[in-house]
Amino acid sequence: MDLTFKQVDVFSAEPFRGNPLAVIVGADGLPDVQMAQIANWTNLSETTFLLRPTHPDADYRVRIFTPQTELPFAGHPTLGSAFVWQSLGGTPKSDAIIQECGAGLVPVCRQAERLSFAAPPRRRSGPVGQDDLTHAFTALRLAPDDILDAQWADNGPGWMVLRLRSCGDVLAVQPDWQMLKGQRVGIVGAWDPVRDGTNAQFEVRAFVGDGQGWEDPVTGSLNAGIAQWLIESGVAPAQYVASQGAALGRAGRVFVEKVDDDIWIGGDVVTRIAGTITV
Repeated sequence: MDLTFKQVDVFSAEPFRGNPLAVIVGADGLPDVQMAQIANWTNLSETTFLLRPTHPDADYRVRIFTPQTELPFAGHPTLGSAFVWQSLGGTPKSDAIIQECGAGLVPVCRQAERLSFAAPPRRRSGPVGQDDLTHAFTALRLAPDDILDAQWADNGPGWMVLRLRSCGDVLAVQPDWQMLKGQRVGIVGAWDPVRDGTNAQFEVRAFVGDGQGWEDPVTGSLNAGIAQWLIESGVAPAQYVASQGAALGRAGRVFVEKVDDDIWIGGDVVTRIAGTITV
């Protein structure tokens, strides 16, 4: 069986400097085990499978797999999947594209030249307990004084977030992957306009303790949870740009904007590979 296959670059306008995503279209006939095998084989941070919706308000359904597991929601797969669905002629039933996924219905809108998704409700928020916090800063080789604040920002993947003093402090972190096993930890620090420039206001990194451990290049779900926390607490303005991926040689840019009660997470999406996959 041949299925439409796209590989898109998400969250960067610069070629090959965002977060790649594999998207497989018309995957309704694939069993769960085969989806998992394909995602393990592509070896990207996520691979998505577009399916017919089951909810009457949804335009399509997506299943999101890492090489190790399935996720109920993830950000760059949401933007990339919506982009591919629309580029193949998909027409939304309403003003917004409505994605159905394990976390429920997620609206995706085109704002200016970019797609943006509405940050879903957090499954877990609030302060991080001392045991979890100690484990996290030990795994990231940080001292307690390096951390300004910490919060849960879990909208599906399980993110814990540590707020550091600066962009430079964020970029200097070198995790102990063995200590990080089983955790998903994000870190964020503010840019200094004089030292770091004005192209972004925050630097973000995402560490995933699955398997041998890895760093995600640009992470929509993490940025969504961070935006909800920082805007609610007054640390961030209602509109800002986050940089992510610099430590990996990427140039990710995540565009955040609060509109009424929703926080929208946007970024550029570009197709880099188009063809078919034989399964």
